[in-house]
Amino acid sequence: MAFRADESAQAGLQSAESYLLNGIRGDETAWRQSKAFFEDIIDELGPVIDTYPMWHPLVCNYKDHSSPSIVPSQDCGYRGLDHTVYFANGFITCPYDDGQRVLDSVEALAPHDAAYINAERLDVKLYQMNANPILVRCDWLEKFQRPGSAIPLRVAMPLILMQEVPSWRDAEVAETWETMRPYLLGKPHGARSSLFIDQEAGQSIKKIWNLLINTGMFGNIRVDW
Repeated sequence: MAFRADESAQAGLQSAESYLLNGIRGDETAWRQSKAFFEDIIDELGPVIDTYPMWHPLVCNYKDHSSPSIVPSQDCGYRGLDHTVYFANGFITCPYDDGQRVLDSVEALAPHDAAYINAERLDVKLYQMNANPILVRCDWLEKFQRPGSAIPLRVAMPLILMQEVPSWRDAEVAETWETMRPYLLGKPHGARSSLFIDQEAGQSIKKIWNLLINTGMFGNIRVDW
């Protein structure tokens, strides 16, 4: 089935709204405030996504290049995440504790060349009435056309190369485009595009990736999948 970005974004929106708001429907006032907040934050953070590209500033701090992170986790520096919804340019996590571990771990993240990562407590209720939601934002240094719009190739490609080229030292095999697609494009994705990358940029990323693996720098190309 062809990848349809609008349909994927709409499905993600409905799923996230249900996940974050259904648990507080018993309090009408809280639910109305939280629904208004949710509608506003979508405009700011872009579409709901399943996983990030491994080079995205929110997840790129992983240490093990043989097992890259594609969602925020302890592997890429976060602590205390619980009941989390991911957006193109940030995520909301809803721990039952005070959320201080999340705030502290974001503060401790290494600086990034292309974005600022920051976190804040939210003054609305999400997920459950006794959860304490935290918003973690990715503020890109280069402002795109609109929140959630495709990341330009001039931004994505340097981040991909910064993340992947150094792994030639320890690589044993080169992974094909088919294997790497979810890691380079994020999910949901199609053959060459996703909610992060448009078709034109995706085609260029595919070409450059194939050039890299055909140099032999990562070893022989894996063909046993």
